Amino acid sequence: MPARFTALAAPEAVVAALAGQGYIADRGLGTAVFLAARLGKPLLVEGPAGVGKTELARALAGWSDLPLLRLQCYEGLDEGKSLYEWQYGKQLLYTQILKDHVNAALGGAAGGLDGAMTRLHAVGERFYAAEFLAPRPLLQALQAPAGAVLLIDEIDKADPEFEAFLLEMLADFQVSIPELGRIAARVRPFVVLTSNAARDLGDALKRRCLHLHIGFPDAALEGRIVAARAPEAGPALRAALVAFVQGLRNLDLRKLPSVSETIDWARALVLLHTTVLGPETVRETLNVLLKYEVDVETAARALGGLMEEARRAAAIAG
Repeated sequence: MPARFTALAAPEAVVAALAGQGYIADRGLGTAVFLAARLGKPLLVEGPAGVGKTELARALAGWSDLPLLRLQCYEGLDEGKSLYEWQYGKQLLYTQILKDHVNAALGGAAGGLDGAMTRLHAVGERFYAAEFLAPRPLLQALQAPAGAVLLIDEIDKADPEFEAFLLEMLADFQVSIPELGRIAARVRPFVVLTSNAARDLGDALKRRCLHLHIGFPDAALEGRIVAARAPEAGPALRAALVAFVQGLRNLDLRKLPSVSETIDWARALVLLHTTVLGPETVRETLNVLLKYEVDVETAARALGGLMEEARRAAAIAG
């Protein structure tokens, strides 16, 4: 495990480190990261889209000053895209070298056929040498000299077969390449896996990880997040827009607005020089928060009650 992670003294140190990167976390999240770092285990982060799962890995990489190696999962992902590929162009070049050696031997080159065969054997042994390997994110993470933050994003989108392939690495931080043998981590990476719960993950994968669920934050935490990510929004506006979003999440919507969309909305309101949240501005910008027209229509019908809550929150903040 990278030194900066093993040096963490307490969950509060994680919360402070993340805050320095603009990522506002509660103690529960800080405890999960602290334990994963000190126990040397991958961290499996689940929750709805847009609540900060991927951003957590980015913030940890920024704080630790380590490379962030991201593997985006999808159906059909295999080891050739995630672990390594052979550089066939270089291997073909060596094939030509082999051919030249044979031609030289048959043409009476110094050493004769025996000498050429010796050279052929030496070249042939290198056909699957490490210099012909093109490492992908998993192997790059194992080979990083000072360690890395490895993000395996949306693991629930990959096939169960890919899960099984990951087990060796997540358990022992090593991989097996048939032509080269076992490759172990120089420094164990800090691994973050994310899932939007598109499908159930296997028990074997979950046993190898510590689990963290990030849900939608309460109003106080969401207000702190907006203050950190959109500081131009004043306290009254921030309180109003957070109360409005919190109310939206109580409606029967096809897709509830995430934290990332709350931040986008705050930034949009600032760009529109909004200081007081009014019904007309809300109607014009609901498409920033909501991604389906049916949800926009549902929110419009509930606008009166939502605006009342927003005005009350703004008055308290003001």
